[in-house]
This record gives sequence, structure tokens and C-alpha cells, in this order.
Amino acid sequence: MKDQKVKILLVDDEPDILEIVGYNLKNEGYQIYTASNGKEGVEKAKKKKPDLIILDVMMPEMDGIEACEQIRKIPELDHTVITFLTARSEDYSMIAGFDVGADDYITKPIKPRVLVSKVKSLLRRNKAKKEEKSDVVTLGDLVIDKDQYKIIFKKQEMVLPRKEFELLSLLTSKPGKVFKREEILDTVWGNEVVVGGRTIDVHIRKLREKLGDDSFKTVKGVGYKYVK
Repeated sequence: MKDQKVKILLVDDEPDILEIVGYNLKNEGYQIYTASNGKEGVEKAKKKKPDLIILDVMMPEMDGIEACEQIRKIPELDHTVITFLTARSEDYSMIAGFDVGADDYITKPIKPRVLVSKVKSLLRRNKAKKEEKSDVVTLGDLVIDKDQYKIIFKKQEMVLPRKEFELLSLLTSKPGKVFKREEILDTVWGNEVVVGGRTIDVHIRKLREKLGDDSFKTVKGVGYKYVK
């Protein structure tokens, strides 16, 4: 058994999903906790402080979107990875998930081996980011604190959803450089995690809303760059 100290919280109102997913992840050596609705999931997250949370979207009492939003307000869970596991694949549902701080989006049904692979990938990348040397980047009115996962823009402090923060960190690491879409996906989401083609566009749109449309330039057919 390996990764015995890694804690995963499964939140889903379908007992079969909890059993199947839990069984396969337990076989990989992870410590598994379960909850059957969003409200219970938030309480379990506070108590257990898991490394990864797998959330269903449609649940009784509190849905996954609201649960994710509540969890992202808990300081001790700043570095917890959150991914949705759901049968819903509509754009609005995916966008809503990312808007409240989700890291990934996995669609049911999914083969156990693929799920395990995605979980391992998410945990590896999260561990690597935690171990990176912290630093503060200042670009004009923008200050990026990579250690505390926060930014200061025009003297106003903001806390961005994880993927928005990581995308901003990448683009501002070399202002003016055009980052290709493939490079962005590989660096921010990882080449083992399958995300929708519009994922980058959604995150860029949210960053433009917060930091100004002229801060980012689209290079059609290539990618994006930070220009301020």
C-alpha cells in the first residue's frame, strides 16, 4: 500500500458511486471518507482536512457547486484539490464549478483505472506546487503572492480560484510571451487530465473581468499572453 497518509473525501448521493470509487481508491492506499450530500461534505471537509475532494454536482440539501464555494472559504483547506464527478456536462455547470474554485471536472461514467490515474495526477501536481519556492511577483499595479495564493490589484487584495491563479502566474511569469494553448493546458491542468476545449477561454474571461480586458491578448489559433 502507498500514499497511506493521503486523505480523499468522496461526496455523492449515490451509494453505488461511493462504494465503487471508494473501493478503487482504497486499493491504491488512500484514506477514504464519504458524505452523501453537500452539507455533510462541508462538515466532513472541516473535520478531516482532506488532500482531495471529489464532489458530485446534483445532491440533496446542498449541491456540489455551493459545497465547493463553502469549502473554498475555509482557510485550512486552501491547498485542498477539488474535482467534480458528475454526469452533467453542460457548459454552464462546468463554468459554475470553475467559478467557485474547482480544479477539475470529471464526467460519469468513468473507468476505475482512468479515475485513479486522474486522482494521482491531481495529487502529484498539487504536491509539486506546494514544494515550489514561494515568491512575490510585482508587475505595475499587480502583485502576485504565490505563497499565499493571493493577488493585490490596484491596492485591493483578491483571492482567485486556484486555476485562475495558476493561469495568471504562468502568463505573468514571462510578460509579452505568447503561451500556446497546449502549453497552458499541460502546465496548469496537466497532460493526464482531460478538460474541455473551452476551459482556458473560460478562465481568461474571468481574469479579464477582474484585472481588465487589456491585460490579456488573444493570439488567434495560438494562445494568450499577458501584456501589462
